[in-house]
Amino acid sequence: MIKVVILGAGNVAFHLTNVLLKTNKVELLQVYNKNLTKIEYLKPSVEITDNLSRLNKNGDIYIISISDDAISTFSKQLILLNKLVVHTSGSVSINDLQSSSNKGIFYPLQSFSKNKKVDFSTVPICIEAETSSDLKLLEQLAKIISNKCYIINSEQRKQLHLAAVFVNNFVNHLYYLGNKICDENNIPFEILHPLIKETSEKLEELSPFEAQTGPAKRNDVKTMEKQLELLPKKSKEIYTLLSNSIIKTYGKKL
Repeated sequence: MIKVVILGAGNVAFHLTNVLLKTNKVELLQVYNKNLTKIEYLKPSVEITDNLSRLNKNGDIYIISISDDAISTFSKQLILLNKLVVHTSGSVSINDLQSSSNKGIFYPLQSFSKNKKVDFSTVPICIEAETSSDLKLLEQLAKIISNKCYIINSEQRKQLHLAAVFVNNFVNHLYYLGNKICDENNIPFEILHPLIKETSEKLEELSPFEAQTGPAKRNDVKTMEKQLELLPKKSKEIYTLLSNSIIKTYGKKL
């Protein structure tokens, strides 16, 4: 049985804690957070602490799941010789871990919100470690909670995280802008739900290049000009930038 300690209480830590508590193949020894009130709800299920000097030293893997900017400084405080310390960030290098321990990465590639359930079995988990034995241990942990495990080095992971920003964070902002247009015109946003679902599901069969549709793909200048007239300045800039990128991608010019 793999023994784990989680350090942090953000969205990733929240979901990771929950999924590890549900499996009998992992023993979650302890959860640490500097603000104890955020993890008090875990008291009936697992030991909690806000004191690093009281950190359980019997774990096999110590998972740091805090904000990216804090990982390096925080890891310096950990004195865990011959233990494996990993973080869950998509953009922070393995070399940014400053603890005097074995180092690794355990990066679940998903958008996590505390009020939205996540099926962890479908979440790709990207792992990296300095030794083959540690990599094998992380792979074992990943396969306990997920059906998808990938060995990805730090340079690849930075590029992967960048790709994720485009396909998730930027796309969600476009959903927000579309929602805003609907709200301002008394149109229920749910009308667009089937279109959003179809656009996503289509990518299981087609590449994004093949799946592209719309006025910019067709180089329909008249439609684009009419739509630009409907938009405020900021949204107009985004519309023009994205339309020009699509036109350039498909070899057409305005």
